[in-house]
Amino acid sequence: MAFESLSEKLQNVFKNLRSKGRLTEADVKTALKEVKLALLEADVSFKVVKQFIKAVQEKAVGQDVMNGLNPGQMVIKIVHDELVSLMGSEMTEIALKPGREVTVIMMAGLQGAGKTTTAAKLAGRLKSKGRKPLLAACDVYRPAAIRQLEINGQKQGVEVFSLGDREDPVKIAREAVEYARRNNLNVVLLDTAGRLHVDEDMMQELQNIKREVKVDQTVLVVDAMTGQDAVNVASMFQDKIGIDGVILTKLDGDTRGGAALSIRATCGRPILYAGMGEKLSDLEPFYPDRMASRILGMGDVMSLIEKAQEAIDEEKARDMEQKFRKAQFGFDDYLESMNQMKNMGGISSILSMIPGFGGSQMKQIEDSIDEKKMGQIEAMILSMTPEERANPDLLNPSRKKRIAAGAGVDLSEVNRLVKQFEQSRKMMKQYSGMFGGKTGKRGKFKLPF
Repeated sequence: MAFESLSEKLQNVFKNLRSKGRLTEADVKTALKEVKLALLEADVSFKVVKQFIKAVQEKAVGQDVMNGLNPGQMVIKIVHDELVSLMGSEMTEIALKPGREVTVIMMAGLQGAGKTTTAAKLAGRLKSKGRKPLLAACDVYRPAAIRQLEINGQKQGVEVFSLGDREDPVKIAREAVEYARRNNLNVVLLDTAGRLHVDEDMMQELQNIKREVKVDQTVLVVDAMTGQDAVNVASMFQDKIGIDGVILTKLDGDTRGGAALSIRATCGRPILYAGMGEKLSDLEPFYPDRMASRILGMGDVMSLIEKAQEAIDEEKARDMEQKFRKAQFGFDDYLESMNQMKNMGGISSILSMIPGFGGSQMKQIEDSIDEKKMGQIEAMILSMTPEERANPDLLNPSRKKRIAAGAGVDLSEVNRLVKQFEQSRKMMKQYSGMFGGKTGKRGKFKLPF
C-alpha cells in the first residue's frame, strides 16, 4: 500500500508527542528530525524536505503550541496542514470545455508508466460524468499499443480512433479531432508514444502535435514507484512541452510516496488523479487533504463513503439490511457482500481509509482475512445448491462432504466456513442497528466476516 512505511514511521513519531503533557523546543526539534528522516527515506526531494521542515518548525515552536492544552495534537495538525499545502491544497480537476465544444487532452509520459491504460481509465471516468470521449491511438511505435487501446476502449464502452501504425501521429491526432467534431463527441484523449527515457525525438513529436492541434490539456502520466525519478521526469516534460497536470500510477503498490509529495512543489503542476489498481475503474481524484490524512494514519472516511456509493446498489443494500436485522440472510447474501467489498478495492483498500489502521495493525488483519482464501470461500458457496445457499440449516455432514469435493477443499474448510457464517449471522442480529438507520445509508457498509 502507498505510503505504508512513511505512515508507520510518522505515526510512531507523533505517538511520542501525544504522550507528553507539555512540549519543549527540544521535543519539537527531535520529532522533526525523525520526520525529516522519514520523508527522505520515502524519496521526497531533499530541497522539498528542507522547506517543509522549516515551515513546520516555524509554526510548531511558537508560544501558542508550547502552551496549548494538547501541544502534541497541535504539532500533528501543523504537519497535516503543511502536507496538504505541499501536495496542492485543493483537488484539481481537468478543465473541460462546456457542451459540445471539443476538449483535446494529450496524454504524455514514459514507456511503462501505464499511459495507455490510464487514458482508457480517464475516458471511462469522463463518460460516467456525462461526457462523450474518443480515444485516439497516436502511439505507432510500440508493438500492440493500438490493440491494447482498442481492447480497453471496448471494455469502457468508448470509441477508439486509429489510422494504423504507418501514419504520422500528428496526422492521427488532427483527424481524430475532426472525427470527434463530426460525430458529436466532446473529449478527445490522444494516447501518444512514450520512450524508455526522455529523448529529443519524443519531445519533438509532442511539440509537433501541440503545434498542429489545439491541445487544451497536457496530462503527464508518471509511475509513482520510480520515486524521485518521477519528479525529474515531470520537471523535464514541464520544461520541454509544458504540462497542465499529472496522473500518478501504481500508487497502490509498494511505493515510498516521494513522487506524490514532491511533484507539485517541484514542477508547480497539480496531481489530478491517482491510479490505485489494475482495474479500469481504479482511478481516483487526488485530494491532498485526504492523502495527508492517510499518510498520518487519520484515515480517509470521505473516500470510503464515495467508494461505497459507487460500488453498492442502494436497493440491494436496503434488502440486505432487512435480512441482517432478522438474521435471515443466506450464503448468497454472504457472497454478495464479498463481491461488494471486492468492488470497493478489497480489504486492504478499505482498511487503509479507516482511521487508526496503520501498517502493523493492517498486516495482522490482512493475515487473518486472507483475500486468497476468499476465493476458496466463493468456490465452496458456489458448490452448494440454491436451496442450501438459501437455507444453511440444510447442511448435514453428507452435503458438506459433497461441497468440499466440489470446491476442491478439505472437509474442515467447509466446517470452518459454516461456523464463521453462523457467528456472522448471530453478530449481525446483535449489532443490526449499525447496518442502517431510517435513511438506510449506514446499511451500505457490510463486510463478510
